Amino acid sequence: MSTGQAIFRDVPDPPAPKRPSLGSRLVKSRTDYLYVAPAILVMLVVIAYPIYYTIELSFFNTPASLALSEKQFNGLDNYVTILTSSIFWKVTWQTIIWTVVSTLFAFLLGLGAALALHREFAGRALLRGLLLIPWVVSAVAASYVWKWLYHSDFGAIGALMVQLGVTDQPINFLDNTTTSLYSLIVVNVWKEFSFAMIMLMAGLQTVPDTLLRAAQVDGASPWQRFWHVTWPHLSSVSTVTVLLLVVQNFNSFIIPFIMTGGGPVGSTQIWITHIYELAFLRQRWGVGAAYAVLLFIIMMTLGYFYVRALTRGDDQRAGA
Repeated sequence: MSTGQAIFRDVPDPPAPKRPSLGSRLVKSRTDYLYVAPAILVMLVVIAYPIYYTIELSFFNTPASLALSEKQFNGLDNYVTILTSSIFWKVTWQTIIWTVVSTLFAFLLGLGAALALHREFAGRALLRGLLLIPWVVSAVAASYVWKWLYHSDFGAIGALMVQLGVTDQPINFLDNTTTSLYSLIVVNVWKEFSFAMIMLMAGLQTVPDTLLRAAQVDGASPWQRFWHVTWPHLSSVSTVTVLLLVVQNFNSFIIPFIMTGGGPVGSTQIWITHIYELAFLRQRWGVGAAYAVLLFIIMMTLGYFYVRALTRGDDQRAGA
């Protein structure tokens, strides 16, 4: 071994740079935090404090005969009351039906519309604008219009079905415990499928045309091209779209509240409308707060999976 090599081998590695402490980093970036301090303060007042107060209120008994300032601590009794109530499980089952069916059909209709509009044809821009109308129309206005369309005496849908000979008399869509929930789901799907269409149309832009043409040259059928080429490129955006639809449907309040108010006989009552009824109509603030905490836990769980779906592509690129 030469002298130069020996000297080179004896030189110690330079010490790793010491990572600055959290305190020093905060001091160094204090100006940056001053810029965002107003926004953080607003978030604490508008978001953090209501969440804290709702969680606190869920551990108190608040009878309607007492003022809210005279609430009585009762521990977990509100949660026990909720979980042992038959109404809770009925409302939960209706919420699951509302969420799953609305999400499924909104996604499928949005996917079909996105695939149809992805092709070039005359009038595509006009049709795309028409299909966006349900999404941009106010939910309040849409609810009142659909409530009129469903009207058992003057509704256009019932009159059309009678003229076509489908039924002998108009169907009572909203005042029937069997059809009311599914009638609202139709309105909700009509309102939401445009959002799924927009998201999936954006995802279709990432599908390479060269792969589709190569698959067509190899003799792949339209279904095989969709399943083996198009769908893998849509999987990430589809996951995000489904999660957003689920969150939207869990928090959907306007359509059920305006069109039926949870009736008839609670057949269209879902979590968010039931919370409103408990808190603001029956003034059972503690039980309503406990319901809200349970809903908040579900939303946070869905939010976790939503963030995971958004960052999945970044993790894959970092691993590569």
